[in-house]
Amino acid sequence: MKHITKNFSGINVLKDVSFNIYKGRVMALVGENGAGKSTLMKILTGVYLKTDGEIYLDGSEVSFNDTHSSQEAGIAIIHQELNLVKDLSIGENIFLGREPVSGRGRIMWKRLYENSEYWLKKLGLNENPRELVRNLSVGKQQLVEIAKALSIDAKVIIMDEPTGALTPAETQKLFNVINDLKREGKSIVYISHRLQEIFEICDDVTVLRDGELIGEKSVSETDEDKVIEMMVGRKLSEQYPRIETAIGQDVFRVESLSNEFVKDISFSLRQSETLGVAGLMGSSRTELMRTLYGIYPYKGDIFLNGTKIKILSPMDALNFGIAYVSEDRKTNGIITDMSVRDNITMSSLKKFTSALGLINKNKEQASANNYIETMSIKTAGTYQLLKYLSGGNQQKVSIAKNLNTSPKILILDEPTRGVDVGARKDIYDLINKFKKEGMCIIVVSSDIPEVLGICDRIMVMHEGKISGFLQQKDATQEAIMTLAVGKDVYNDDH
Repeated sequence: MKHITKNFSGINVLKDVSFNIYKGRVMALVGENGAGKSTLMKILTGVYLKTDGEIYLDGSEVSFNDTHSSQEAGIAIIHQELNLVKDLSIGENIFLGREPVSGRGRIMWKRLYENSEYWLKKLGLNENPRELVRNLSVGKQQLVEIAKALSIDAKVIIMDEPTGALTPAETQKLFNVINDLKREGKSIVYISHRLQEIFEICDDVTVLRDGELIGEKSVSETDEDKVIEMMVGRKLSEQYPRIETAIGQDVFRVESLSNEFVKDISFSLRQSETLGVAGLMGSSRTELMRTLYGIYPYKGDIFLNGTKIKILSPMDALNFGIAYVSEDRKTNGIITDMSVRDNITMSSLKKFTSALGLINKNKEQASANNYIETMSIKTAGTYQLLKYLSGGNQQKVSIAKNLNTSPKILILDEPTRGVDVGARKDIYDLINKFKKEGMCIIVVSSDIPEVLGICDRIMVMHEGKISGFLQQKDATQEAIMTLAVGKDVYNDDH
């Protein structure tokens, strides 16, 4: 791609960007949210038309006016945001629009499901290809998205945050597949905010910042600090700026909580504490959080400041001061066809509503502006539709929406999935700010360095049960993984 420029409504999103992909190599494409990575790839895959510049494939100039033409040329993409039809089967999703048909034009279902099973097994997924996608966890849906792209047998495969919902074991399987693809002469574009993955799997790295090319380097000739400096334009001295606070008394306590997802869960959450929740896929971390937010019914007791409460719905949870930022922002966190302002204020409209039921637009606007500034949300303004923001900025809006309810307890489920290193630090700084103000925070994360880096105490789950607790000073990646696979139980004050 040479001298690519892209304008939206007169605003330059990409400015004279050149980008190379090499045969049999993995090119990392990195940059902060809003740097232009996704826009550049959407031009390459025919979603957007470039304003200026040229694209060459195998030395010949090409132009893609739609996604079909780019696929025909051998370019496939694994989207950061899941692009699946949830009421269709796994197999139907993998071959959607490319179904094998007989000479009479009928779909050959047996071949479709056999071929689907091949790609699923290649990724270590043992699901029945006839299973509906909606019955899969977010992580398994991500694997289906990956299988869908691999099945195209493309020359160039773009992977946009492919490990965001994967466990370490699943990530390693994906890396094995990538190495197989390299040996076959395939070319990979790997977009990730997890820089340790860049240095593990990639050969080269291209850095964008604010829609401009900063540079291309061989991975062997650089390091994480230099890449971060190129991305953010400054040195980022501490990626996990955890602060020590005086931990107070129990604010939130759960005793013997059980339902179809979890069994006999008991733990407490203290004032000014950040509790990490770790575990492998299938450990029911998210299901526990959704239960605490009133989405699933439960048996057992929940106490808030020593008083027993009953949470029957998300409205109950909000009224008790519990806010939940979902791991799946697109489905459960935001409404992309609404404005940035409306998304930030939708859960807290009572704050801006008079006794007559009229919304004070000035107060609402001021609140939205405050979060845009505080959280460094990159947007053209509060009235911009959320669908035009990058994935990481959408995540910031989802967090802002929940913070705007002034919660006592903030549950963050995968808060930095798809968020760049600079924005991550913004989120961590916010966690520290609210800790100092006495808020209780739960951070659910599959990123073990993140849990180790920002949490005061870590609760590890295995198959719907708590397998143990670790104090921050005693926690290591090995200790967390030991508990996560159910090999040992640490007895600790919960």
